Amino acid sequence: MNATNTSAALFETNIENLELIARGKVRDIYAIDKEHMLIISTDRLSAFDVVFSQTIPTKGALLTQVSNFWFSRTGHLIRNHLTNLRLENYVSAEDLPQLQSRSIIVKRLKTLPVEAIVRGYIIGSGWKDYQATGELCGIKLPVGLQQAEQLAEPIFTPSSKAAVGDHDINISFDDAVELIGEDMANQVKEVSIALYKTASDYARERGIIIADTKFEFGVDENNKLVLIDEILTPDSSRYWPADQYQKGISPPSYDKQFIRDYLETLDWDKTPPAPTIPQNIIDKTQQKYQDVHDILTRD
Repeated sequence: MNATNTSAALFETNIENLELIARGKVRDIYAIDKEHMLIISTDRLSAFDVVFSQTIPTKGALLTQVSNFWFSRTGHLIRNHLTNLRLENYVSAEDLPQLQSRSIIVKRLKTLPVEAIVRGYIIGSGWKDYQATGELCGIKLPVGLQQAEQLAEPIFTPSSKAAVGDHDINISFDDAVELIGEDMANQVKEVSIALYKTASDYARERGIIIADTKFEFGVDENNKLVLIDEILTPDSSRYWPADQYQKGISPPSYDKQFIRDYLETLDWDKTPPAPTIPQNIIDKTQQKYQDVHDILTRD
């Protein structure tokens, strides 16, 4: 494998004996066979749907371990795409140490063209939508909510799934029905909220608030719903330390919101080329990924 590394961080992979299917914002995906694929979480950094040239060292391994932790805790709610195939049977002994902690071999499924976002608190693009319209993805919300305020019940706000470099677009539930059908849209909504509630309750016991999160789903050969991609990681969720939470502000976080907040202070139009992020911001972000991993997965 030819890999682009910086200070032990992995930016990109090139596994010569496997076919590259796609290179996403963070993940490199290779074909194992017609029914399985290898997903490698690199240390690439993306924000506002722009991929940066810089990396967050160890991020890919931490994302993979957190995601696998949640897959194991939510298997009673829905099947996921993980398999029992062993990585060492498909990559060289030389590459194995670098890939072991950041790779999964999964079933190849048909991906639904809708991302399932569940919001328990109003923040981010949801807060901006609410300020402008009093609604969130077509859902009318009470008057007078403050930034980061907890919603009475978690709400399902889907988005369209964008290509690399494009922006995801918030859509209404009716739009999701148009894309994937009413029955499938209802299944996605129901299980997404159940996943969020299960994870939120567990995290709250550990002193962490999950403000919102994003799930992706596929369907198998029998059109049965399967949970795919990553789940409940610091890249797909907003994690807040509960002891520092207050409404009316954007709370401190354990996720890449720290980098988003820094980028919002720059004169940058959120299109390539990405600006250079100071090393101290990179280091603090890496520590936030490590902290949330340790808090969630400790015995």
